[in-house]
Amino acid sequence: MFEIGVNLTSNQFDKDRQQVVERARAAGLSGMLITGTSASESIEASRLAAEYPQFCWSTAGVHPHQASSWDNETEQCIRALAASPQVVAIGECGLDFNRNFSPSDKQEAAFSAQLALAVELELPVFLHCRDAHRRFTDLLMPWLNELPGAVVHCFTGNERELEWYLSLGLSIGITGWVCDERRGLELRGMLRHIPADRLLLETDSPYLLPRDMAEKPKNRRNEPAFLPHIINQVALWRGEDPVWLAKKTEDNARALFGLPRRIQ
Repeated sequence: MFEIGVNLTSNQFDKDRQQVVERARAAGLSGMLITGTSASESIEASRLAAEYPQFCWSTAGVHPHQASSWDNETEQCIRALAASPQVVAIGECGLDFNRNFSPSDKQEAAFSAQLALAVELELPVFLHCRDAHRRFTDLLMPWLNELPGAVVHCFTGNERELEWYLSLGLSIGITGWVCDERRGLELRGMLRHIPADRLLLETDSPYLLPRDMAEKPKNRRNEPAFLPHIINQVALWRGEDPVWLAKKTEDNARALFGLPRRIQ
């Protein structure tokens, strides 16, 4: 099984980062994608990925929360990182009008610049969209024919948004949000609408600890070792075999990010 979204650079992992990776391996994961969310975090994500060759890879990009930091120096940093073999996608990039930690015009400029960079470098994009669907798709659509691939990471939108993303050929990343009986029920009902070859699975750890886990860690921190729980739940709600779903979503991830197929 393959984890497409772990924020391994988070300071929540500072005390046991190596053990987190080891627990992921022990849980049956055969690959992880470490998320870059700023120039500095992307540098750290790349460094971490290089420590675990053929098990970890990373993205390089600027999250909409940090979009105000986008400038020529940042772009050159992301460009340089993308030349590293362990960096396999541009992002996390997109729009977040829910909190607007960066002004909307700064978000749009950084997003468009990263889409252009991804096209130039022939890399897929790792996308973030929250409360910004219309503008997000307006900015994304002109680049779609030239992008080698794209995933809407941590999708939590409505059915209309899902249908629109699927019509554009995007892959959909599902997290433990779907395991939350308070706010994930709508998403749970949409799972069967996602074609198997467009589905990717992730924890987005250390965030979004699945609420329906029987035994939760005392620190309430999510980690990649809990991906099997998400796979089992998603398989249950989709009416599929979890072993098959784990392999299928891994194959999807490796195809999207241009990674070698896992040796059986």
